[in-house]
Amino acid sequence: MKTIDRTKPVMVTGATGYVAGWLVKKLLDEGLTVHAAVRNPDKTEKLEHLNKLAAESKGSIRYFKADLLKPGSYAEAMEGCELVFHTASPFTSEIKDPQKELIEPAVQGTRNVLEQANKTASVKRVVLTSSCAAIYTDASEVAQTPKKILTEDIWNTTASLSYQPYSYSKTLAEKEGWKIAETQKQWDLVVVNPSFVMGPALNANVATSESINILKQLGDGTMKMGAPNLGVGVVDVRDLAIAHFNAGFKPEAEGRHIISGHNSSFLEMAQLLHGKFGDRYPLPNKPIAKWLLMLVGPMANKAFSRAFIRNNVNHEWKADNSKSIQKLGVTYRKLEETMTDSFQALIDKGVLPAK
Repeated sequence: MKTIDRTKPVMVTGATGYVAGWLVKKLLDEGLTVHAAVRNPDKTEKLEHLNKLAAESKGSIRYFKADLLKPGSYAEAMEGCELVFHTASPFTSEIKDPQKELIEPAVQGTRNVLEQANKTASVKRVVLTSSCAAIYTDASEVAQTPKKILTEDIWNTTASLSYQPYSYSKTLAEKEGWKIAETQKQWDLVVVNPSFVMGPALNANVATSESINILKQLGDGTMKMGAPNLGVGVVDVRDLAIAHFNAGFKPEAEGRHIISGHNSSFLEMAQLLHGKFGDRYPLPNKPIAKWLLMLVGPMANKAFSRAFIRNNVNHEWKADNSKSIQKLGVTYRKLEETMTDSFQALIDKGVLPAK
């Protein structure tokens, strides 16, 4: 059990990211000093939203240059920190070389951050942002689990470099994390495994998030023929930030935690949006036939390969989130609130035209 001194700085990797933004906001609002490890501290336009958050809070923020692939590059940022949040990891379906673009940043990044923790005497706890993708690859696997529900005891064994390489990268990175954690006794590792993250982004450059891309396709007419009845878990980015915060500061927190508010589907998400915005935007309200999706899916989105469609469409996604509720004290907001706020944020930021 590790108690974290709140007067000491807290390090966050990937601080400009979608998930990290809300975590940084929570840390600042609690009056903490955030050591933000970013790729390029000189690119001030990428830091504007974080500076604004700091100005409006009791906390303060300092920036440090760091590179996921460079050993030792987190040394300065980690100095004096008892708590480290490692959120930095690529999430995109637009990839040419999965080994170079997904696997290496995820695995080497985790190794570099955790090996630096070994060398930094002040560190007591590392919170690693993993994913439900480290638990499963396809929704069809849920029915094959012992209790027909995903739990923290399950590991992904089906993803590979050629099929669902993002899931493979998250699995390898988390395994690397546990391997390093088990070799030492100075700090403990707590892992959060979010499902599909939705909710409004704090940064202006939202286009890099895969969840935002899906939302955009729902609203711009790409899916007007129908939404895929694709089983997926959904968590609000704001609830995920609270989960991270509590994973860091609750002394009794340990192990992995599924962070997922809803067992849902793309179809349900689309229908909730249709109820609110369907009079103004070409949002789908019905499912697209699986056979038709097999034809057009791969053209609309590279992630929708035929194998992926076969293994995820018309399959129920179900996960047990009870550990996150009981041990981390997470309360999940309604899916309708998450979807409405997400979509409205895209309109407000001009990603979708105001109508």
